[in-house]
Amino acid sequence: MDAGQSQPLPQAADLFGDIERTASAGWRDYVPGLLVALLATLAAASLADRYGAPLTLLALLVGLAMNFLSADARLTPGLALASRELLRWAIVLVGMRITIAQIATLWPLSLLAVIGIVGITIGAAVLAARALKLGAAFGTLSGGAVAICGASAAMAISATLSERRVRQAELTLVLVGTSAMSSAALLLYPAICELLGLNDLQAGFVLGASIHDVAQTLGAGYAFSPAAGETATIVKLARVALLAPVLALVALAFPAPLKISGGKRVAPLLPWFVAGFFVVAGINSTGIIPARASGFAADLSTWMLAVSVAATAIRSPLAEILRTGPKPLIVGGVASLTSLAAALAFAMLAL
Repeated sequence: MDAGQSQPLPQAADLFGDIERTASAGWRDYVPGLLVALLATLAAASLADRYGAPLTLLALLVGLAMNFLSADARLTPGLALASRELLRWAIVLVGMRITIAQIATLWPLSLLAVIGIVGITIGAAVLAARALKLGAAFGTLSGGAVAICGASAAMAISATLSERRVRQAELTLVLVGTSAMSSAALLLYPAICELLGLNDLQAGFVLGASIHDVAQTLGAGYAFSPAAGETATIVKLARVALLAPVLALVALAFPAPLKISGGKRVAPLLPWFVAGFFVVAGINSTGIIPARASGFAADLSTWMLAVSVAATAIRSPLAEILRTGPKPLIVGGVASLTSLAAALAFAMLAL
């Protein structure tokens, strides 16, 4: 956004508050926007139950369909709260889905392969983004979404990068593209594994290491076979667990804008919600949290993320998205093909 632009675009994912400050408002001012985002998510949930589509994808599409509401200033406080604070806490609660014991069941060689595939995928996206003159930050966002866990990773990485590096329109394109590619992968990747004659172990690894979103990964794995589904689940959990270290590396590679403190310019070491992710995942790994409470927190994080995605879509500047062109989607395509190729190569050569 240009500094001299008189009417700034909504900054739904500006979690640092360094572009658009959250206006002071009473709790009643937040209600209209929060209700709109919640109703959009409930509509998406109804459609998801009926058609078996991912909740996050449908929340995004419903939010985009309601984008005309972004012109109503009465909704701004609530939508901003949903797309910032709700997202921050959703990221923290994602840690309730992860335990060290789950990841430990993955054999060392495959775990190293998963780490390598994540790194290769993000690297390929960064190179593609630079070649298309979209910048390393956008490549990191798009590659991270493909490499880790789809929309969840995209929202978390965008929060860490801040709006100074990734625009609202670019985030929305990544969300749309990643969700669409993940849905396509659910249909295509098991067929590719079958065509190549992969066994259950190989197919489970490929599906777990290459499909974008968690729901599609599990669906594809168990569609291939129960054994492949179990392997895909473990591999996918390993990828999701890499979200926290990737966010930490992103925060180091792209430091947050400097702030003035006591006359000195300092930079925050790590966003609090990233640290919270580490803490919650560590506590969850001890087993002291009851399974029912852990499951409730995981479901709550899914809903919070969906509401945040819906609010982000409602506030998205669609006119700017249309002016962006196909280049951002090409970056996601390159990352997806790289992830699939790397997973296939490891499975066929080492498993």
